[in-house]
Amino acid sequence: MADNKQRIGWIGMGRMGYPMAERLLKAGHDVSIWNRTKSKAEPLAKSGGKIVDKLADLAGCDVVFSIVSTGKDLEEVYFGKHGVVHGRNGKLPAVFVDCSTIALEESADIRKKLKELGSDFLACPVSGNAKVIKAGKLSAVASGPEAPFRQVEPLIQVFRAAGRVLRR
Repeated sequence: MADNKQRIGWIGMGRMGYPMAERLLKAGHDVSIWNRTKSKAEPLAKSGGKIVDKLADLAGCDVVFSIVSTGKDLEEVYFGKHGVVHGRNGKLPAVFVDCSTIALEESADIRKKLKELGSDFLACPVSGNAKVIKAGKLSAVASGPEAPFRQVEPLIQVFRAAGRVLRR
């Protein structure tokens, strides 16, 4: 069963990110959402989504999920001048989970940087499309440390297919 008390941050409201975040909201989770184009996220406010103005507003979340276009985009939303790591009082989410498809080297570099800041990183690329997500048949594969994976696995289960999340 998912821990609905975790405060979740979500970055990315594209054709995949929107329905994934929507499933978390419909399952009763506390989700704060940032998107470069704010208007794409605003419809989720009707489902309880908290639309934030700045990425730094997600620094107080327990877990931050992201799904963006490229490794460069991910680097920017996490570490850029206005990124999550520049949030309030130096507090950061315990776990960052990226659902984008980026290069292995980019993922390893991001994991190292976040570990130095005291946060864990899981790469959790997904495969499917918006219709697949809405049908609950999204595929996900997670890579990273066991303990943070177990912490977020119930959340991943909400937006992916029934059954287990494969962890490599």
